[in-house]
Amino acid sequence: MCLPDLDNRDSASSYATDTLDEVAIESARQSTRDRVRDDGSRKRNVTLKKITSPLVAMGRRLSFLVLGLFVLLIGDTVCASRAGAVAPTSRGLRASAAYESSLTAKSVAERQAVVGAVDDPDLVASENSTARRILGYLSCSTGNPIDDCWRCDPEWHQNRKRLADCGIGFGRNALGGRDGEVYVVTDPGDDDPVNPRPGTLRYAVIQEEPLWIVFERDMVITLTQELIMNSFKTIDGRGANVHIANGACVTIQFVTNIIIHGLHIHDCKPTGNAMVRSSPSHYGWRTMADGDGVSIFGASHIWVDHNSLSNCADGLVDAVMGSTAITISNNYLTHHNEVMLLGHSDSYARDKIMQVTIAYNHFGEGLIQRMPRHGYFHVVNNDYTHWEMYAIGGSADPTINSQGNRYLAPTNRFAKEVTKRVDTDSSVWKSWNWRSEGDMLLNGAYFTPSGAGASASYAKASSLGAKSSSMVGSVTVDAGALRCRKGVQC
Repeated sequence: MCLPDLDNRDSASSYATDTLDEVAIESARQSTRDRVRDDGSRKRNVTLKKITSPLVAMGRRLSFLVLGLFVLLIGDTVCASRAGAVAPTSRGLRASAAYESSLTAKSVAERQAVVGAVDDPDLVASENSTARRILGYLSCSTGNPIDDCWRCDPEWHQNRKRLADCGIGFGRNALGGRDGEVYVVTDPGDDDPVNPRPGTLRYAVIQEEPLWIVFERDMVITLTQELIMNSFKTIDGRGANVHIANGACVTIQFVTNIIIHGLHIHDCKPTGNAMVRSSPSHYGWRTMADGDGVSIFGASHIWVDHNSLSNCADGLVDAVMGSTAITISNNYLTHHNEVMLLGHSDSYARDKIMQVTIAYNHFGEGLIQRMPRHGYFHVVNNDYTHWEMYAIGGSADPTINSQGNRYLAPTNRFAKEVTKRVDTDSSVWKSWNWRSEGDMLLNGAYFTPSGAGASASYAKASSLGAKSSSMVGSVTVDAGALRCRKGVQC
C-alpha cells in the first residue's frame, strides 16, 4: 500500500481534528443545557440519551471509517501519478538481471555532456588533474590503479559495469555501455555485414542504444568486413577467450564513448569495396580498409584496455582525423611494424588537439616503430622491452611527456636511442617539447629531449600521476587480455 503525500496526510489530519473539536464543543453545550432543566426534563433527557448514545457512537465510527477511506484514496491517486508508465522491455536482448541498471537523470546528463569531440585540450587536462575519481575501493595493492579498482572483487562478473568507473587518463570519461543493458554474444559468425543475425557481435555493436557486450563462451570471430561500432558500447571479453582474427577488425569512426576490453586482436587483413551496416537504419559502401587492429577515426572518449594485439596488416591501434580523449592502457603489443599511428598526416591540422594517454602497456618483442604526428601524448609507466628501430617517434611537432617508463634497448648498437624525429632537420625539431622524467634507461638506451620545456604545453600532455619506474614490472605484469574466471578474483 502506498501512503499519500505528507501534505495530504497533514490536510486529512487537520480535517479530522477540526471535526472532533466540534463534537466536543457540542457535547459540552448539551451538558450545560441538561443541568439547568428540571428533574422531569432531566429524566426524559437521560432516557433519550440512553436510547440515542449507541446510535451516536455508531455514527462517529462510520464518520472515521469514511474519512480513512478518503485519505487512502488520495494517497493511491498520488502514488499512481508518480509511478508513471512501465518502461518497455528491450527487444531481442539476452540480459542478466544482475547486470541491468536504470538510466538515471544523472547518467543521461553525463551521456549528453560527453557526446562529440573534445575541442579544448586545456579543459581535458584540467579535468584529469583536478577531478580524479577514487578508484581503489577494493584495492589489493598491485600498484596499477585501473586493476586495483575492479580486479580484487571475486564477484566481478556480477559487477562488470564497475569497469567503466575505473578509467584513467585522457579517455577516463568513456562510459561505453554502462547505462545500457547487457548483450550476450552467442554466435561467432559474420556471414552478412549488411543484415547481421541477432546474437552476433556485429548485430550488437551497431545498435543505437547503449550496450555492454559480453560473450557466452570462448570463440574466434573472423569478420568479413570492418566491425563498425555505434556510440556508447563496451565490448567486454572477460570470462571468455575471445579472438577477433584472420579477417577485418574494429573500426571506431565518428562515434563516442567506446570501451574495448579483454580481446585478442590479431592477424587483421585489409577488407572493403563492400556494403557494411553501421546502424539499424544505415548501411553504405566502404572503400578498402588498411587492416588496423583498432582504427579510431574522428572519434572521442575512447578507452582500449587489457587487449592482446599483434601482427596486423597496418597499425595495431591507430587514431586519426581529429580523434581525441583516448586512453590506451594495459595492452600487450607484439610482432608488428607500425605499432601505433597517432595522427592522420603532418598536414592535417585538426589532429593538433589530439590527447592520448599511453599507460601500463607492455611493448614486447618484434615491434619496429611507433609514431605520433601532432597533439599531446602522455607516455607513462610502460614497459618497452624490445624495439627494432625506435620506441617513440614523431614527425610534426607533437608534445611528448615520457614519465616513469622502462626502456630496455635492443642489442643492436645502432638502435639504442629511444626517440626518433622522422624526416625532420634538427634545426626544426629542437623546439619540439619532448621530455623524459623518471624513466629507467637500460642496456645503453638513451632519450634525446628537446624544446624549452614550456609548462603550458606539458600541462596539456599530463593526465595522471606517474609511479616510479621501479614499479613498471609489477604494474605491467598482467598486460594483455586476462584469464578471468567467475567467482574468483580476476
